[in-house]
Amino acid sequence: MFGTALSQLRYGSAILRNRPIRPRDLERIARDLVATLAEFGEPGADSALLPGQAGAVDPAVRRTVTERSLRATARAAARHTAHYRRVFDERGLDPLTLTPETWDQVPVTSKAALRGLPAAFVSTASTPALMALTTGTSGTPTTVWYSRAEVEISVAMSTVSAVLGMGLRPHHTMAYAGCSRATLPLLNVEESVTRIGASFVQIGTVDPAVALDRLATPLGLRGKAPQITHLTVSASYLSALVEEAERGGWQPSDFGLESIGVGGEVLSEPLRDRAAAALGARITTSYMMTETVPSGGTPCDEGHLHHTSEFGHLEILDPVTHLPTSPGAVGIIVQTPYVPYRDCTLLLRYATGDLVELPETAPTCELAHLPATSPILGRWSGPLSRTVPTRSVLNLLEAEPAVPLPARYALVEEARGPRLHVLVRRPQDTTLLSRLEDRATEAGLPLEGIVLHDDPAGLPPTGPVRADLREHTFESARPAAVRVASPA
Repeated sequence: MFGTALSQLRYGSAILRNRPIRPRDLERIARDLVATLAEFGEPGADSALLPGQAGAVDPAVRRTVTERSLRATARAAARHTAHYRRVFDERGLDPLTLTPETWDQVPVTSKAALRGLPAAFVSTASTPALMALTTGTSGTPTTVWYSRAEVEISVAMSTVSAVLGMGLRPHHTMAYAGCSRATLPLLNVEESVTRIGASFVQIGTVDPAVALDRLATPLGLRGKAPQITHLTVSASYLSALVEEAERGGWQPSDFGLESIGVGGEVLSEPLRDRAAAALGARITTSYMMTETVPSGGTPCDEGHLHHTSEFGHLEILDPVTHLPTSPGAVGIIVQTPYVPYRDCTLLLRYATGDLVELPETAPTCELAHLPATSPILGRWSGPLSRTVPTRSVLNLLEAEPAVPLPARYALVEEARGPRLHVLVRRPQDTTLLSRLEDRATEAGLPLEGIVLHDDPAGLPPTGPVRADLREHTFESARPAAVRVASPA
């Protein structure tokens, strides 16, 4: 289509020259992809060339684009944000002289700095339109402002991703079981799904029994699958659904789910297996943060997490020294989302706090041309979070049916090493303790011991999970709580 070709050319030119992206160009590309789908049933062979599809690029070209993108992003941040104007002035940095090799002259931006004064990171050359908040599971919610153009670009890219990555088609129905206050993800999912011609259902993080009822209820819609086919959910809320399905005797045949997309938290391998068995769906996961959209990561068949280099600059740094992490070592993800994809809240070398391990050998998978790490191991909260990361603990606990889901645990540092406290159904079960200890030893977890509890009040303080952001509905209200006024 001639109009689409022009839109792709304008989009490519904007990226190469670091000029503002015209949202209508991306909207045209996404719209014509949907039209191709409607006419031919499948995307065309050239869909791998569309934005965000991780096509291989010549290394020399990639380096040139990276240098231009870093300079353009640094220039915009230094000119138009109060925070980086002060940083660049104090350090005497010239954005136009920075290269990938000298990028470490720019100081790392902490979450605390963004949380403390989010307006200092908003560009005066942009018009803020949408305030997005993180969930706050690791502390005070982080505020990120988006312009109208950024929102439209994000929706267009989500539409392309839903067609090509998720395989979403008009006869499908997508349910979103995330917190309703997650403004940007909710908007992206609803808009991209309905633009494809599929149907959208907002469930929210309601009582898991209510959610399972909604997933199992026939839709009765002409031209649509009989039941909800796709589900977007956080890992901890998925674990709550699995707990309810296993306890309530639900069968995979009760649902029509084809695919469940999991994000926002660490997804353990045992939970992936239990969810697939309980709900009868393929379980997929990806990595993305509110602060660094549209940069993100996609897992490959070899178990790596591959990070897009099109939308931002990735670094893996030691969480304490902020020096580059060596292969085989664990560090945190540090991201710089590029201008022109971002024009409102601008972030340079943003320390996400998400822990990953760098592979010791170069990947040979289908995404080997993209930077690779391990899957997310957890969130940095001190040395213990690197020694005994969240993923290792969840792989241990979520494989055990005697541990209620979502798994509740606490790591307590003691003189001889960390001790793991776990909420279980029957703490007197000595065979359970023995199984957990044996599995922990096999996994190489450096634990001093494991303590079982059956009362949450007896646990040391535990961190919240996204499943705790429970939304109330009348379906789960107790009849005794309803008061009906007597007639006078």
